[in-house]
Amino acid sequence: MSKLADNLWEIVKGDLLSKWTKDVNPKKPLPEYPRPQFVRKEWFNLNGLWDYAILPKQELFVRKFDGKILVPFPIESALSGVKEKLKPNQKLWYRRFFSIPDSWGNKEVLLNFGAVDWETTVWINDLQIGSHKGGYTPFSFNITEYLNEGENEIIISVWDPTNKGYQERGKQTLRPFLAFYSAVSGIWQTVWLESVPKSRMANVKITPDVDHDCIELLFYGTNVPKQDNIEISIKKGKKEITSEICKINDSICLKIPNPKLWSCDHPFLYDISFRISRKNKIVDEVNSYFGMRKISIKKDSKNIPRIALNDEILFQYGTLDQGYFPDGLYTAPTDAALRYDIEITKELGFNMIRKHVKVEPARWYYHCDKLGIPVWQDMPNGGSIFSGSFGLLTAGKCVLPFGRIKEENRINYLQELREMILFLYNSPSVICWIPFNEGWGQFKTAEVVDSIKRLDSSRLINNASGGVDKGLGDIKDIHRYPGPKIPKIEEERAAVLGEFGGLAFFMEKNTWDMKFKWGYRKCQFKEELKNKYVDLITKLKELKSKGLAAAVYTQITDIEGEINGLLTYDRKKIKIHKSSLRKINKKLINS
Repeated sequence: MSKLADNLWEIVKGDLLSKWTKDVNPKKPLPEYPRPQFVRKEWFNLNGLWDYAILPKQELFVRKFDGKILVPFPIESALSGVKEKLKPNQKLWYRRFFSIPDSWGNKEVLLNFGAVDWETTVWINDLQIGSHKGGYTPFSFNITEYLNEGENEIIISVWDPTNKGYQERGKQTLRPFLAFYSAVSGIWQTVWLESVPKSRMANVKITPDVDHDCIELLFYGTNVPKQDNIEISIKKGKKEITSEICKINDSICLKIPNPKLWSCDHPFLYDISFRISRKNKIVDEVNSYFGMRKISIKKDSKNIPRIALNDEILFQYGTLDQGYFPDGLYTAPTDAALRYDIEITKELGFNMIRKHVKVEPARWYYHCDKLGIPVWQDMPNGGSIFSGSFGLLTAGKCVLPFGRIKEENRINYLQELREMILFLYNSPSVICWIPFNEGWGQFKTAEVVDSIKRLDSSRLINNASGGVDKGLGDIKDIHRYPGPKIPKIEEERAAVLGEFGGLAFFMEKNTWDMKFKWGYRKCQFKEELKNKYVDLITKLKELKSKGLAAAVYTQITDIEGEINGLLTYDRKKIKIHKSSLRKINKKLINS
């Protein structure tokens, strides 16, 4: 690939590339507005070429840089232009310069990060302004008082020990093997500046109440006087259907006349705006959206608990989606690539995604909201690799021992769990929280489930997908490869097969360059793959009739050395013909 952006960047050659690699513009990587559910007009994207350096962890500041890195692609990725592994005893440093647009006037300026993995410290014009721990959730700093007229300098340091530390990291490991993949360090989501008034909206929690045809609104503000008004306007298309005026500390229930519900087939979204007004003058304005939908457990005619969307029982059949790309790793090369995985999942006849031990950028959930696909959201696991308090995990022929987790794990986990739930609270597509997967880092399950309920009582809770079930939450979940199998039917909780399948088929020209290619059950030919898949679905239909409420197939794409995907890692090939796969899956869901 030829050099771009004045010869300062080129993709690192030799890796498998996705079908979107050629579309990456190093002058404007991922230029889309990064926060679709809380939109302000004045913002400035800081993605692009930054200076970078890798230094020993004990170094307190950077004086010399090694070259250029393309933000927001992690340093281990080919799209970063660097592709170096960050060691636990090293820090990654970034630098760039920026100027504030004249049109921003005397407003305050926020520096926003989509996500940085893991411990981040920020300097503006040589002054340290703050730090953040956590690799998956957004955070920001008010940098107004640190700014100069004209050019300003931003420097960032990141420390990420991956599986040598005590933080959430999902499937990342310093030595990839089997179903564990490349580490991701540093900035991996959009960095951006935002112009905000001193008195402003900080957040709004939107809770749909389908039973009472209303939405509950809870407001949070920054420097908003009690006498200021919050003006609310809800639109159905271009037509305003309701409006209200309240105060910043109010919690209100706003009626939605003849509500149009959000569903898989008709994912209708209402537009909503919030304005802070003072003496008939608009001080701040934020635009958002919401969906009217209800998720619950409902018993069928045989008195078996099932999952219901808007009070209609819906068998949910989804894919395990881990969100890795061969060129950008955790970071999709373009917004079209981010959207594609959701689109193809729907096109293949699935009606749910289990987002596996990763939290995606806000735009991924926006696309799920718009396209109409429910999401089961995992909390990324932490602790030492394969950490947990119980038992053994059998993966293929390898038995992987667990170890106990430390208090530092728990502190980091609970903080990021809270941040994740608040971050995704308003997304109608997110319908289920999964705090633990297969016992990895599982601890004090009852306390964790209670904390989730306090933060969000409107969604289902799957207390341990395939892990040590404590009889809590709304779902009893087991894993079985290749399966399928059904858990014991209970009185109140839905029976779910949280992972099964793992049929592996190797396509040489579209596979990551690793010597060992791994899958749960290998197939030699495409026809064998299809036949085995049909056999799994036939058995799954029988279990559905016996009370199985949902199932998750492993998985939507290959990832590095794991070839269990229905698609190749580069997304260029679908291993079973699209129309055939759609027909098989739709017949299962609708039977």
